[in-house]
Amino acid sequence: MDKEIRCQNKPWLKHYEKGVSEKIEFDEAFLHEFLERSTGKFPDKTALIFQGYKVTYRELNDMTNQFAACLIDFGIDKGDRVAILLPNSIPCVVSYYAILKIGGIVVMNNPMYSDRELNHQFNDAGAKVLITLDLLANRMITLRPETTIKQIVYTSIGDYLPFAKNLLFKFVAKKKKLAADVSPYRDVYRWKEVLNRYSPKLPDVKLSINDIAMYQYTGGTTGISKGVMLSHSNLSIQVQQIASWFPGFSKSDEIMLGCLPFFHVFGLSAAMNWAIFMGWPNVLVPKPHPAALLETIRKFKPTIVPFVPTMIIGMLNHPDINKTDMTCIKGCFSGSAPIPVEIIRNFEDKTGAIVVEGFGLTEASPITHINPFGGSKRKVGSIGLPVPNTKCKIVDLNDSNAEISAGETGELVIKGPQVMNGYWGKPEETAQTLKDGWLHTGDITKMDGEGYFYIVDRKKDMIISGGFNVYPRDIEEVFYENPKVQEACCIGIPHPGRGETAKVFVVLKKGESATAKELIEFCKPRMAKYKLPTEIEFRKELPKTNIGKIARKDLKAEMLKIGLPEER
Repeated sequence: MDKEIRCQNKPWLKHYEKGVSEKIEFDEAFLHEFLERSTGKFPDKTALIFQGYKVTYRELNDMTNQFAACLIDFGIDKGDRVAILLPNSIPCVVSYYAILKIGGIVVMNNPMYSDRELNHQFNDAGAKVLITLDLLANRMITLRPETTIKQIVYTSIGDYLPFAKNLLFKFVAKKKKLAADVSPYRDVYRWKEVLNRYSPKLPDVKLSINDIAMYQYTGGTTGISKGVMLSHSNLSIQVQQIASWFPGFSKSDEIMLGCLPFFHVFGLSAAMNWAIFMGWPNVLVPKPHPAALLETIRKFKPTIVPFVPTMIIGMLNHPDINKTDMTCIKGCFSGSAPIPVEIIRNFEDKTGAIVVEGFGLTEASPITHINPFGGSKRKVGSIGLPVPNTKCKIVDLNDSNAEISAGETGELVIKGPQVMNGYWGKPEETAQTLKDGWLHTGDITKMDGEGYFYIVDRKKDMIISGGFNVYPRDIEEVFYENPKVQEACCIGIPHPGRGETAKVFVVLKKGESATAKELIEFCKPRMAKYKLPTEIEFRKELPKTNIGKIARKDLKAEMLKIGLPEER
């Protein structure tokens, strides 16, 4: 490999798909303007599908204006923060765009979070209004005095269901814990009641494209949730970057599977906002379990499907995959975490779908790299090429000023119009992450001679065992080659002799059995001796993050509490 090839040479440009440009002229339009444009072009076309209930683009835009008027009546001004605590649902999309329309700042929250976690995010953001589910409303009413929240609006899963399902829901909802009675309380409102009070005519609100549009909270490396400040420009440009990468997809002609959580920035940009920008129907999946995903694919035939690896693994190991025709899918995109090569091959063999990997992080709205989709080389195991208007380089792990060459391993740093403004209220952490406009990702990466990038591992997850660098992903890839293994996660644990050693947590496929000795023997011919794990622990399941990634840091924290393993 030519060691003189560096990122500054942009070797990736030769492999862009036809119709994709290095630089694009961005439309300085707001996300809510894209909604209005799709409404103008496709007013009667379905915008959202929830459990079979359909909302047209005209209805979606009208509801957005109605709720925006409600927020103004609540006293929400430009720059005020409004929190959303909802799964993928019609009110989630409506409230998000309503907040943007009036210049508010959206604060997305995970419905699975504890009161402690929510308390921190609500107060850190200074949220004034909360939109949530009836199932969570009583908890939030109790929590409200400890927060800055004044008004609470709650919706129900039953608010938008087709006629037959709606009738059945009334009889079974509470028994199946799908609905809850909410205690009457001051400044607590039902979603549909407040929506119906207001006209869809909305006063003009003067906004700047560089205004902050949302605080997207991320755990980062410290474990303390930080609010990533994303501007209207960041989010608008990101959706235009995604659309420009796939010139073969036409407006209004596809169907999006909205299974990635919208409270996570990957689902927000790659599923919700992209679909609205393109005028596509979006099939909302509030709980993306394997059975629900496969049923939705059978019923609604989506053509665009963004996934995370655990969703693919879950479907591969579910019996319903054998009765699910996946040929409707034109594009299957995986991101948020590296997907084992063996899993990609298995999925493509069983479904005929093509998996295109990409890469991003919350601080970049989030997408920075994607593999070419059509007409150009796709490399399995690579995160692909930088998207238009995105600069990147790989720097020495010990000297961030020293750029390294193709084939060498270092930290990926990125500069582009989708990169955040900084962390809300955390200037020191912002300065550590953003240096001269370059976003330091913390990801250990290499680039090949053709400009394709590969994530080797997270800088903070690298294991140093006996002086050797060991990357957990290298070990996990070998475990995924074993036909008995469903999931694997490798971490570094303290070791009195080596400094650190590798431990692997394993979930076996249903009906399979194995021993630690058997799996280590499987590894021996497939990896260097210093990489061999010294401990294997079998689990029924592994902890997951809010988007479905295996929560490596939770396993590390658990092991550190237990203490050092015995030297062996």
